[in-house]
Amino acid sequence: MTVALMWEARATEGRGKELLAWAQAQRLDREPLRRETFRAPGDRVLVITWWDAEFDAVVPELPEPAGELVSRAVHRWRFEAVAGEG
Repeated sequence: MTVALMWEARATEGRGKELLAWAQAQRLDREPLRRETFRAPGDRVLVITWWDAEFDAVVPELPEPAGELVSRAVHRWRFEAVAGEG
């Protein structure tokens, strides 16, 4: 099974580039199958990691950034791949 973890944070106003650099510099305890990083208006950063694991498996996740770098708590979601798509 493939499970995808989504990590999304919103930077404090004007600190989007800094949050993006912080997220890209974070290393996980082990390598995912795939990792992609995105940015969006409003100084938001999204990181998606894919794992060969069961839905509820313990897999490495990005931590919370320092409080002064983000305007709210990080949002996290977990999804499983659906067979027969694509």
